Amino acid sequence: MSADSYLLIQQARILQTDGEFLLGDVLVRGGAIVQIDREISPPESLHGEIIDATGLTLLPGVIDPQVHFREPGLEHKEDLFTATCACAAGGVTSFLEMPNTRPITSNQAALDDKLARAAQKCLVNYGFFIGATGKNLADILAATPTPGIKIFMGSMKGDLLVDTDELLEPIFANGSRLIAVHAEDQERISQRRQEFAGCTDPAIHSTIQDKQAALLATQRALRLSKKYQRRLHILHLSTGVEANLLRQDKPSWVTAEVTPQHLLLNTSAYETIGTLAQMNPPLRDPEDNEILWQALLDGVIDFIATDHAPHTLAEKAEAYPNSPSGMPGVQTSLPLMLTQAMQGRCTVAQVAHWMSAAPAKGYGIANKGAIAPGYDADLVLVDLNSYHPVLAENMLTKCGWSPFEGWNLTGWPVVTIVGGQVVYNRGKINTEVRGQALQVW
Repeated sequence: MSADSYLLIQQARILQTDGEFLLGDVLVRGGAIVQIDREISPPESLHGEIIDATGLTLLPGVIDPQVHFREPGLEHKEDLFTATCACAAGGVTSFLEMPNTRPITSNQAALDDKLARAAQKCLVNYGFFIGATGKNLADILAATPTPGIKIFMGSMKGDLLVDTDELLEPIFANGSRLIAVHAEDQERISQRRQEFAGCTDPAIHSTIQDKQAALLATQRALRLSKKYQRRLHILHLSTGVEANLLRQDKPSWVTAEVTPQHLLLNTSAYETIGTLAQMNPPLRDPEDNEILWQALLDGVIDFIATDHAPHTLAEKAEAYPNSPSGMPGVQTSLPLMLTQAMQGRCTVAQVAHWMSAAPAKGYGIANKGAIAPGYDADLVLVDLNSYHPVLAENMLTKCGWSPFEGWNLTGWPVVTIVGGQVVYNRGKINTEVRGQALQVW
């Protein structure tokens, strides 16, 4: 967005930084918010765009801090363009992507390749994790720019599996970059996989990769983090026992996230959607839903991520255990959470905190996550006055399905703005918009 043009949003219900709402206008110039007031006149002698936001609520754009967009190497499932079209339609204006592509993102060359692809294809802002292999310490210390080091402690094959103290300790002991962990204990998973070999019911997935496997890995990561006072982020917390552990033992430099799936779905989903409910870490029991919700409300869990990990319907149709784990989520995460807010489970302000402000703070992303002068104009106008069902034909992810098919939701994005540019407007994607590489710590 050029400095001599403007975007003026008029008569929106604006979420302010104090959590209250103001009915008014927002003026954007040069990609940033310059003024917020009850009424703002269009700047004279400048060309610009005016959005009538009557009846709509203006929120900071969602920052999704854990996605798998499959490029390079797995583009039949998803690619950076299709994924960011889904982001735009879902109000997600920034994402942090994981390293389990082909090739894996484990060195500067692979990171540079992703950044170059993103600059050409991404409709929203982007950042890419560097993956630890247990043998690439120099690479993960030197790689830049990246929001952090991703460690798969379990649920992974090949070089990205880092599952012993011998491999983990040097990573925690060296450097200061944030470490984000997929916390499942691979040894326990392997043992239980042998124990339940031959079972093709996808519900057994939650028994094989059980709560104890998650707890053991989270305990190990916490121990190493405390030993070296190393910034740690625990990805997609899935169990009540882990949440209760963090309630009792969570250093100030540790954060954790939860997915909408682990808040809203549980093991009963296998009965209705089968392998579409299969993900890592798995869905848990209804009691885990409740404990995770309370931990989120209490601040034990810091923010929300989707773990968007699409697979084709043909792949998902394979019999368990050949069916892959993972599900899409970027297009539905905001309306899912705003529907919960409208049902009284939380507030709209809390949703915006968990999905925008807290990820920005956790990853040191400057000038994002709030609606205030000087902040980047990454914004989303949502409709909280009507409900529409999740329909597969409306999903823009390449995989073309959602585990929430048929759910009746409110808070669907009407307009999404990235860097002051309208990227999504009432069902239409502006494919000319390009996001920027995120500046993190």
